[in-house]
Amino acid sequence: MALHKLLVNDFYDDAYKLIAIHCGLEDYRLAYLLNKTLDLKLERNEKDLDFQYLTSSYSFFEWNNKSQYVTWNLVSNVCKKEEVSLYSTGSLFTQNESVLKTFHLIPELNKVDFFIKISGEIQNVNEKLILNKLQNISQIVTSYAVNPLKIKSRDHLIF
Repeated sequence: MALHKLLVNDFYDDAYKLIAIHCGLEDYRLAYLLNKTLDLKLERNEKDLDFQYLTSSYSFFEWNNKSQYVTWNLVSNVCKKEEVSLYSTGSLFTQNESVLKTFHLIPELNKVDFFIKISGEIQNVNEKLILNKLQNISQIVTSYAVNPLKIKSRDHLIF
């Protein structure tokens, strides 16, 4: 009897462009500036991206450009969460201390604040023009293209 083997990697052929953005803006303000500069219509999703059983959540904006068959996503790379930790000082009473923990969607790119993911019919997307327009936004420190195939945790970008 013949044995057939299917490899899951054979089905993963989702090509997309990924742009990293460094800035100190709030997510809604960056989405507004991107909408204005790149002529997009990014809207915040009702639900954020949640990972590891609600350990961290990341803001998520999306726009489906139906005329060009392109989907634009803006996703935060940083999640700061305050947690209460108990510690004992050796006395009868324990004390609560709040600790601010930082999580990253893509841990190997922990200096990046936001990602723009462009998927769909991306052969018509001019990445250099987008990067030039992003550099003209004074609140953005820098932006650059990232090769998604070189990211170890690229599975986190499947949404």
